[in-house]
Amino acid sequence: MPTGVTGSNAVAAEIVGDVKVRTGQCHCGAVRFEASLSDGFDTVRRCTCSYCRMRGAVVAMVEMGGIRILQGEDALTRYRFNTASAEHFFCAHCGIYTHHQRRSDTRLYAVNVACLDGISPFDFLEVPVTDGVNHPNDTGKPARRAGTLRFIPAE
Repeated sequence: MPTGVTGSNAVAAEIVGDVKVRTGQCHCGAVRFEASLSDGFDTVRRCTCSYCRMRGAVVAMVEMGGIRILQGEDALTRYRFNTASAEHFFCAHCGIYTHHQRRSDTRLYAVNVACLDGISPFDFLEVPVTDGVNHPNDTGKPARRAGTLRFIPAE
């Protein structure tokens, strides 16, 4: 079972070698994709930058070439801001954020775990939160952990 994931959702991962391949989609189903999570869910995180704060997604990392659009590539729209080095992808129909190319390491993509089939952001009891307000590309300092987001299920 991946670290921090609870319940039967964690068992559903299709393992191909050391890579966990997951399918996912936007809310309306216009965009379907496959993501290869080489580190499984060990890379889940949130961020405190202005954009991520408003978006509120829990993400997992995927290496360059690890996202394959299965359907609806023409339905994806893109958004860039500030330095324009990160590229965020959304369904043009339902508005759901599916993934983005990262700013701090453009060889990596972050995938919205809520879009992955059988996974919910509430499956993770603790999610590390990175300090995106003081981004390493702006400060020249290493990435810093800002805190931890905890989900405590009701009894």
